[in-house]
Amino acid sequence: MRITTLRSTNHRIYMSRYFVLVFLLLSNEFLSAQSAYKVPVADVAALVDAPATPSVSVSPNGVTLLISTLPGVPTIADLSQPELRLAGFRINPANHNASRSTYATGLQLLTISTRQSRPVTGLPANAKIENASWSPDGSLIAFTNDTGNRLDLWLVTVSNGRAAKLGNFAVNNTMPGAPFSWYPDGKSLLVRSVRANRAPAPVRNPVPSGPIIQETTGEAAPVRTYQDLLTDSHDEALFEYYATAQLLKVELNGRSRPIGTPAIFSNVSISPNGMYILTSRIVKPFSYQVPASLFPSVTEVWNERGESVRQIAQLPILDNIPIAFNSTYVGPRSIQWRRDADATVFWVEAQDGGNTANAAEFRDKAFTMMAPFTGTPVEIAKLTTRFAGITWGTGDLALISETWRATRRLKTWRIAPDSPSTSPELIRDLNYEDIYANPGNPVLKSGKLVFSQDRTSIYLSGIGASREGNRPFLDRYNFQTKQTTRLWQSESPWYESFVAFAGDDAGKIVSRRETTDIPANFVLRSLTDGSVVELTSFPHPTPQYKDVKSEAITYLRNDGIPLSGQLLLPAGYTPDKGPLPVVIWAYPREFGSADAAGQRSDSPYQFNAISFWGPQFFVTQGYAVLNNAAMPIVAKGDGSEPNDTFIEQTIANAQAAIDELVRRGVSDGKRLAVGGHSYGAFMTANLLAHSNLFQAGIARSGAYNRSLTPFGFQAEPRDIWEATDTYITMSPFFFANKLKTPILFIHGEADNNSGTFPIQSERMYQAVKGNGGTARLVMLPHESHGYRANESLKHMLWEQLNWLETYVK
Repeated sequence: MRITTLRSTNHRIYMSRYFVLVFLLLSNEFLSAQSAYKVPVADVAALVDAPATPSVSVSPNGVTLLISTLPGVPTIADLSQPELRLAGFRINPANHNASRSTYATGLQLLTISTRQSRPVTGLPANAKIENASWSPDGSLIAFTNDTGNRLDLWLVTVSNGRAAKLGNFAVNNTMPGAPFSWYPDGKSLLVRSVRANRAPAPVRNPVPSGPIIQETTGEAAPVRTYQDLLTDSHDEALFEYYATAQLLKVELNGRSRPIGTPAIFSNVSISPNGMYILTSRIVKPFSYQVPASLFPSVTEVWNERGESVRQIAQLPILDNIPIAFNSTYVGPRSIQWRRDADATVFWVEAQDGGNTANAAEFRDKAFTMMAPFTGTPVEIAKLTTRFAGITWGTGDLALISETWRATRRLKTWRIAPDSPSTSPELIRDLNYEDIYANPGNPVLKSGKLVFSQDRTSIYLSGIGASREGNRPFLDRYNFQTKQTTRLWQSESPWYESFVAFAGDDAGKIVSRRETTDIPANFVLRSLTDGSVVELTSFPHPTPQYKDVKSEAITYLRNDGIPLSGQLLLPAGYTPDKGPLPVVIWAYPREFGSADAAGQRSDSPYQFNAISFWGPQFFVTQGYAVLNNAAMPIVAKGDGSEPNDTFIEQTIANAQAAIDELVRRGVSDGKRLAVGGHSYGAFMTANLLAHSNLFQAGIARSGAYNRSLTPFGFQAEPRDIWEATDTYITMSPFFFANKLKTPILFIHGEADNNSGTFPIQSERMYQAVKGNGGTARLVMLPHESHGYRANESLKHMLWEQLNWLETYVK
């Protein structure tokens, strides 16, 4: 009887504990649950609903502007449409388009010389315009229109401004790159189309045919973390079904003919003489470990009938590339047409096995092969470090670059592709982190160098970084005299940058300019007399915040490294009114030297955009905001990597920013929040775990456990087995027991960014909660690494404001 009583008593105790536990769980306000979308205060919500600034494109001949009207942000209903996540891509199965693509709703044409604008007529009802592309001579514009269940190709005639549908086929835009391209004569287009008369899409068999097996045979195959990978044979079938396209040659009258057989094309380009097509095709076997960009592939030159005339490369699955920077794969890569020749293919090949750990006199060699592609490849350059790009000009002038991460060097050589025995000439040799010394980039037209009228010079444009901030410029560089002449440079109070030459007149340019209170617009500038003619007049997107004060500030870290940031203050505020609560928003960057880390990359004259995406909106609610606060992480120069002292340097950067704000009287040093997105979220969690500088933090879409990214992350070149201590020390997950400052985690539940799996935020939240910390986790449905839906953005703003109102303000 006593035994029965004892068992009954224990049963009642256990049941009582069970119901108490259930009650506590159900009453826990932090329990995971679906919640209705919240909306922030009206003046903040208005930022999400503000009209988008139109986008502008200059025609290749520099005569016309194409102005595209953009809709507002999409709704959550838009993001809830069907989506397939296959082989690293996201596909809309309804229309063979990339899912969640951006589009325009209207088009305008503006003639630069007369400043006359006119709307494009004949557009489809409820147009969703994507992939707009000028013809080579600027007389036509092709674009795709999303009807919901297919993509159609349309054509705009610039002379009369009319649009008309071209052909009756459906365009396939599931793979990266433009789904169509112009033939050089501008009389036809090469289109990736949806195969006609296909069978229905594969349907998953609910009964598995067997287990999924992966096997390794001892060869090292380190890969960084990827998302949206194939998982089974049904995924393979779906990927092949939607990604396979048929190439069509489409004439301007809509007539079309197929070229070659259907395939999964990762790249397609037409030779400059229009007689050949360079194709890269993805082939089986597919992989479950890497995205389609690393699947086996075959690159060939096809003739106009789609027949292979030369195979350039046949590559296996690229899952064994060393993770160290400047490592690559064995075999032809960077395969492209030589832009200044009729039909010549260019490529480079690693000479060190693609592994930077291997010694080699030359790391890369560059080759070309001319039509009819029956001869032997011609070596045109040898590089002691890794190929970094080539710019085509003429048979005796091309610019080829090489780079090496360990030394941060970037070298550019002049070579003569038609005379490969000619010795290369070193044009520049610089530290690519030293932006103050950057001479700019060559100005291009149709992928080729733009020459001066006497053919002795090219043009260079750059941001003009300096200690006073960026001042974009346009230079002329003479290859004979080796002299650089400054043609124009941005001057206060404007921030202005070169866009293109206006027509064939090198004395006039189209530029984009703005001030702190005037948004970016396009102007026609004379380089001769400096006169300016306004081409567009886009209004201020948020005029109600025109008086918000913005200042580019500089200050010093405790080791003397100069730092900078954008300080925003509420309209009418002055420090004599007392300190404010402060939000510091940042994103860390790694540098090889202190000199490079201390350089500015901003301008005091750029438009003060009050955005819903960054932290700027806080200024409307009585906060001071330090946006883009510099967070350099610098290598010590003793052979160590920057990340070996990430925590110490991050804290020093934050402390310097706080000290400066206190010195200015903006902050009292007590009401401080820190935040960031992606790597900035990672920084935020580390600052809260390892310091007591802040009262709250906001961490959006971050990664917090580096053991989940064991083969490198961000700029870390080592794997976790080479730098175990660094990986663990940098992971705030392993210090969650010390994270007692309130932290808000926000993450898109469909994040596809490498390394920032949604589980990163979920596990970090659980770690903080399990150790008695204060945290909130918000998972946004259907959102990727960047949030897009109107409802999501407003809810994000509500969460951020509510969090800081509670724990900071």
